[in-house]
Parts: sequence; structure tokens; C-alpha cells
Amino acid sequence: MPNPTRLRAAALTATALVLSVLLAGCGGGSQEDDEDLTAQKLDWKDCPAPSEAEGGGAAPSPLPDGDQWQCATMKAPLDWDDTKGDTIGLALIRARASGAADRRIGSLVFNFGGPGGSGVTTLPAFGQDYAKLRTRYDLVSFDPRGVGRSDPVECLDDKQLDAYFQQDATPDDQAERTELVDNTQEFNAACEKHSKKILPRVRTTDAARDMDLMRQVLGDEKLHYFGISYGTELGGVYAHLFPEHVGRAVFDAVVDPTQTAEQSSLGQAKGFQLALDNFAEDCVSKTEDCPVGDTAEDVKARIARLLKQLDRKPIPGVFPRELTETAATGGIAQALYSKDFWEYLTEGLQQAYDGDGRVLMVLSDALNGRNEDGEYSNITAANVAINCADDKPRYDSAYVQGKLPEFRDASEVFGDYLAWSMLSCTDWPVAGAADHPDVSAPGAPPILVIGNTGDPATPYEGAGRMVDALGKGVGVELTYKGQGHGAYDSKNRCVQDAVHGYLLDGRVPAAKTVCS
Repeated sequence: MPNPTRLRAAALTATALVLSVLLAGCGGGSQEDDEDLTAQKLDWKDCPAPSEAEGGGAAPSPLPDGDQWQCATMKAPLDWDDTKGDTIGLALIRARASGAADRRIGSLVFNFGGPGGSGVTTLPAFGQDYAKLRTRYDLVSFDPRGVGRSDPVECLDDKQLDAYFQQDATPDDQAERTELVDNTQEFNAACEKHSKKILPRVRTTDAARDMDLMRQVLGDEKLHYFGISYGTELGGVYAHLFPEHVGRAVFDAVVDPTQTAEQSSLGQAKGFQLALDNFAEDCVSKTEDCPVGDTAEDVKARIARLLKQLDRKPIPGVFPRELTETAATGGIAQALYSKDFWEYLTEGLQQAYDGDGRVLMVLSDALNGRNEDGEYSNITAANVAINCADDKPRYDSAYVQGKLPEFRDASEVFGDYLAWSMLSCTDWPVAGAADHPDVSAPGAPPILVIGNTGDPATPYEGAGRMVDALGKGVGVELTYKGQGHGAYDSKNRCVQDAVHGYLLDGRVPAAKTVCS
């Protein structure tokens, strides 16, 4: 696929955008000599409206108790190997703790995933979901370096991105393969042209060091942390680098830290296929007729036929754009991030079978960070930049072609889409750091690691592998037998009780706890 190197999407960010559609300052500079960045004082003010790179829209609404969301900018070294050199500004947001001052634990820092998702926009969109945690913590999130207001990576403009996302990301012949490779090279060259200075500085290890500076600037002895999706990888890297500074931490929707980019893409092909299987079974199991198929196999066969038809002839989408095979596949994938979206997937498929691609295109736009005004956040640019800076492997067209049978065995619908996504880092101007992240964290306190058996984007097996990689006595695994990307925001009482018990009261749940 042409946007993120894998579907490690910031699902909560996209969820906020897609629901609104379907249901309805950071500068750099030079550091003064001998300036101690850990001693900086943050100037918290009412939050402005999100920037275009953050996704646009209105300033966050007041909290239910009337308190305002507050925003600030934290200075950090551009290059952590040269802490006396240039600095960048990292955008932060917070909601002050709502409970009694003598019960406050500290700050709880969130990263919602991506990589490339804006925490400054996502936290207020879902702030009420964390009201219980706010009783004892200041809720804090941020735009990681390269994201949103934090020196955002810039590549193509909005008009160019519209064309980019219309391309055929699952080529069938040499001409289409050549076009895909050329478009990928043009995208990567644009990133280098517009963001050359920041591209080598957006690795996950850089973001982890930023979080330790953030911990100190916020005045916390330990980093209390809630990481979701890619946020679990970031949390694992932080624990590896600063095990002695880890406080109470929760990893939800866990990235498998043992996999290469190829293994991750193949795992996601299997994960999204499992989610599609579950969607189809759910649809035909209802008392009324399933409007998109008579049996689960029929539902999936009709989807596969639709995609082949769109490959030959797109249908009208969101005017003036057409719904292509690529856009439809992305829209289907987006709808599988949450069971709450399954009704929109059903509606979108019904419309598409009748020649109307609007709903599937709105879902695809959410995945790609496009709002109703045609403006794109920088989630795609940041996602590619961070993944390519992190991941050492580089794949070419011939390699992907050789892997297609394996990916197609994993998923008829998503196999080609995810196999060809491995080209995203080909000819990237910055070398990747490693085959996979190091998250070993001997000496760190317990970290609650939650895996969801029906998770499409971060398959369940990754939670167990994260526990093993963190090391003996660190990772504590909890299993949620459910659907969608992540567990806490499913509202499952068992999961939330376990998270609240640990983060609020320090009670570590028993290892291998199962919630259903």
C-alpha cells in the first residue's frame, strides 16, 4: 500500500476523524551555552486549534468539569548525540488531575500509536474515556518529533497526496510495478527535499529520550505511561534505555518487538484477514439477513470480487475522486480497527455494490489522515519517516514479487496490499537502525501487557513476545478475548478494572489473566 509501511496506524486518531464524518506552536532554535533543558519551565496555556499537520479542526472542548485542556512546548535537543546543539520544540497537552491534590500520583503520559499520530489531538478526542485515571494523574500526551506541531515531516502537498493515494498499490504487470516504484521514489525524494534536517532524528530511540526529558520537566521521578499500538514499541524502547525510570506502565495493542518489517506486514495480513473473518461471521449470525452475503464465505468472496472489479474500473467516491481498489482496501482495513465500525463497513459495501463508493472512501480518507476539507495531516509522512529510520531492511520489487504467494495465502483481500507496502522504505535517504527494536529491560518494575485475540493491526501473539523480550519479572500478560485494535477502549469491565487497579493503586494483576 502506498502510505504507512505497515498498517501500524494511529487507530484512535483515525477513529475520531471517521466518526465525526460518518455521524455528522513549535519552532526550533539554538540552545544557549550550558542551558539545562531539564530545568526548563513549561508555559501552559489554553490549547489552540490543531494545525493542518495535526489534522485540523476546532480547539479541544472543555473537560466535563469545566477545566480547559492546556498546551505547551518543550525544547529538546535536535540531535541527542549533541545535546548542546540545535533544539526542536515538542508540542504537549495536558488535563490537570481532577481529584484531591494529596491523592495525585503524577503525570500519566500517553502515546496512541502510528507511528505518526498526534497525541495533542487524540488525547482530548478520547479524554473522557480516561476520566477514572484522571482522578489521580495529570493526563499528558504529545506530538512526537516529526509529528503534528513537533517539527513535522513534510513530503507531498494535499493535491499531490490525493493523486498518490489514487495510484494502484497492488500492481498486476510490469508497467504498474514500474509506476508504483516511481511514485514511491518521488514520495521519498519529496520527504528529503522538504524535511532533510529532521529525517535522521525521528527514530524511536530519539522519541524515548524525549520522553525521559519530559518526565523530568514535568517533575516526575518515574515515567508513568500508557502506550497503545506503536506506543507499546516506544514504551518498550524507553524501558530498555531507562529501566530505573519506569513507573507504572501499560502496553495495549502490542507491537511484536521480535519481528522484521516483512514479518510484521505478513502478520498483519493474517490479522486483518482474521478480523474480516470475524466481521463476516458476525454479519451472517444476526437474526436478520446479512445484507452483504448469505454465508461468511459469500461475504468474503463478494468483497474479493468487488476489489477485482474496482481494479479494472473504479466507481464514484467522494467527488471528484473515484473509489479505486487501493482506496477500497484501505477503507475496509480502517473499518476493521473497531467493532463499532462494522456497521459502516456493511453500509459501505452495500453502497459499493450499487456503484456508490462514498462510505468506503471516507473510511480510506480517515486511514490516510485526510479531513473533509481535503487537507491531510502529516501522519503518512511521519509514519514512513519513523518506520524507515527504525527498520534496517530494504526490499525491492523483485523481492516483493517472490513473497506474493506467501502473502496471498495469508489473505486474499489484504495480501498483495501489505506485501507491496514493503517498498515504502526503498531508496529512503536515511539508513534504518535495526532489524527490530531492543526492549529488554532488566530491573524495570512490572509492565502490564495487554493482548487482544481479535486485534487486526497488532496480532495477539505480539503481546506474549513483548513479555518475553522485556525479560523475566517485567512483563505481566493479560489476554482480552475480543475484537478490534486494543482492549482498554473496548470498555470491557475486566480489562479496565485491571488497568485501573494497577495504575491507580499499584495492584499488579496475576500473570495470564484472561478477560472476555
